[in-house]
This record gives sequence, C-alpha cells and structure tokens, in this order.
Amino acid sequence: MQAASSCDLKFRSTDPTTRTARYSHAMPKRVAVQCGYRSESFSFPNGVSVSRADWQNSCAILSSKVASVEDHGGLADKIAVVNGHKNGSVDLSLVPVETTKGKLTPVQPLTITDLSPAPLHGSSIRVAYQGVPGAYSEAAAGKAYPNCEAIPCDQFDVAFQAVELWIADRAVLPVENSLGGSIHRNYDLLLRHRLHIVGEVQFPVHHCLLALPGVRKDCISRVISHPQALAQTEHSLNNLTPHAAREAFHDTAAAAEYIAANNLHDTAAVASARAAELYNLQILADGIQDDAGNVTRFLMLAREPIIPRTDRPFKTSIVFAAQEHKGTSVLFKVLSAFAFRNISLTKIESRPHHNRPLRVVGDGSFGTAKNFEYMFYVDFEASMAETRAQNALSEVQEYTSFLRVLGSYPMDMTPWTMSPTVDA
Repeated sequence: MQAASSCDLKFRSTDPTTRTARYSHAMPKRVAVQCGYRSESFSFPNGVSVSRADWQNSCAILSSKVASVEDHGGLADKIAVVNGHKNGSVDLSLVPVETTKGKLTPVQPLTITDLSPAPLHGSSIRVAYQGVPGAYSEAAAGKAYPNCEAIPCDQFDVAFQAVELWIADRAVLPVENSLGGSIHRNYDLLLRHRLHIVGEVQFPVHHCLLALPGVRKDCISRVISHPQALAQTEHSLNNLTPHAAREAFHDTAAAAEYIAANNLHDTAAVASARAAELYNLQILADGIQDDAGNVTRFLMLAREPIIPRTDRPFKTSIVFAAQEHKGTSVLFKVLSAFAFRNISLTKIESRPHHNRPLRVVGDGSFGTAKNFEYMFYVDFEASMAETRAQNALSEVQEYTSFLRVLGSYPMDMTPWTMSPTVDA
C-alpha cells in the first residue's frame, strides 16, 4: 500500500509543463461549470420532423407534458425536471439558476470571448477523452472520429465539461467492458450533465506488458496499471511475473508514462502498444489479455442531439425513475411496453438514487422495510423516428416520475478483429 501511495504522489507532483515539453501533448486546464436548467412544456408532434430545430426543441421527445409546478417546494423543485416530467418531488441535484423577485433571470448571451472557434469546413474535430496519450480511449476517439484532434482530460467529469464549455466538440467515453462490466461513474455523469449521445463505438482491448529498454521479465518486482487492466490480465501476469506485486494506477497509459518519467527499472505496466511507442518502452509480452474477446463500448457525446432516422439500425438510451405509488410491478410494466411492441432491449442498468437512497415499504403492522430507490438506464434497438418507439415511451411515461432520452443514435455495425495493430 505504501508503494502505491508513493507512486501516486510522485506522479501527481510531476510538473505538467515538463510533461508537455517532453511528450509534446498539450493538456487542457481543469474546468468547472455550474448549469441551471429550465423545464419547458411541449406537445410531441405526430412523427419526427426532419428539421433540426424542431428535433432540438422537442428534445428527443420527452420534454413533453411537463407539469407546471406551484412554488411550494421552492426553485430547486421547479428545475428538477430535465427532459422529462415530474410527479411528486424528484431532486436531481441540479444547480439552481439565479432569480429576481421569484422569476427566472434570463440567461445572458455568450460573447465571443466565451467561446473557442468551432471547426471550419475541412478542419479536424476536437474530441475529449479521459486519460493521457496512448490510452485506449484515445484510440477509440480516433476510431469514432478519424483524423480528429484528441484532447486528453484527467477525469471523466472534465471531458463532459470540456464539451459543455466548447473546449471540445465531442467526447468519447467508455460505459462498459465485456469483462469488467459497466463504468458506473459515466452513467452517473450522463444524468448530471446535459450532453446527448450521438453514437457508439466498440473497441477491442489489446494489452501488452511494457518496461524500460533492457529490463528482463525476471527483474520485474511490480506491475502497475488500471485495476480493470490488471484484472483482465491476471492469469497472464501470474505466468509472466509470478513474484511481482500488482498495484493499481488511475490509467493504463499514465502507468507507462510514469515508468518512463521516473526511470523505473523494476516496474512494468499493462498498457497498449501505442503507449510503448509514445513513452519509449519495450514490449515484454504482447496480447496478454486473458480473454481474446475483450471489448469496451464507448459513447460519443455532443452538445446537440442528432436527428434520428430509419434507414439504418439505431439504438436509443433512456433513464427513468419509477413512481413510488405505482407499486413494485412498475419495472415489469415498463419493460412490457417494449416487449409488447417487439422492441429488443440491449442493456438495463440500475443506479441508486443519490438524494433519495431509501424508500419505506409496509404499513407498520410488522415493522417497516427500507428498499433502495433506483434510477434505471435502458438501451433498446429502435430509432425515435419510429412510431413504435414513440408509443412505447408514451406508455413508459405513465409509470415514471422522471424520464429522459439520453440519445437516439446509429448502432456501431463496423466489423472488428482482435489484432496487435488496433492500438496503433
């Protein structure tokens, strides 16, 4: 544990200016943003307009039927509805906007000093990702947007804010891995921020064991990497470095960078082949993932949604909270709305409601039970341009206190193969 702490402190104390000069990667500054959202009432038209303005105004369809809320619960209750509707009180921890005499203060227009120029025709798009150059997220960003300008961010939250503040045009962030499961932090951030999912990309993960040039495997006493990478290479590491300690690092490529920056001859990293190239490390072993079908799914995020279509396979992602008074069968009723219309669900994920973690069950005759309150994330194979998807969500809306469409976007249909060149 002491060694892990020491690694972390040394890495964090590294001067970012020095790293920039050494590896010629401009790291963006940390940004902080507070957003206040106002709910609006719309009626969803029959069918989806081909107009981008109409689609944005309808906000993927679920800004409909927002009930006007009396000022009994205060302003925080009024702004609790985000691209959805509200029955009862749902606190989503949004930052209140300023008011003047009880009325919402008009949002001030952006000025030219607030914005970075948008990409011109033919110029590269700016894509934010979490990690440092050589990370798998950087490679996924390159697959999603070839020839893009990749912008590294030290945290997932910073990548979201980089797009919101116009520092980047898109963000490409992981949400699940075939071995490690869901990245829960990003599911929480999808709800907290107001970005839209505009696409997905599935990227095969190809791990390598990296060390300084001239270092032999039998000299390795420590292997550092992201916890997921260590778990995905456990059996291989037992054979390659049976006596080496495993220590968690916050990023695979950052672990490789740390070894190079500190000239560590007794430490190896689990990272990509591109990380070895960037930080002048040798590959001691190639393709050390325990499962050849190791794939990570990434989402592509933007400030504006795309217009859904029906000429190619689409996927839609939503998040909702069930109404308490509807009973314990709410989830069954919600899922049956999709089953009845022959809509396939590809994923369902539950996350505890941060501000309402427990609800009381029972009438007190035999005591009371306390169950967790959940937010449910669902992906289904249908476009919001399809009537069956619109009707399904209209029915789902009857059983939920909050419902938001995170995005309706093309499915990743590109073929892929596990090969050592995917990291390059």
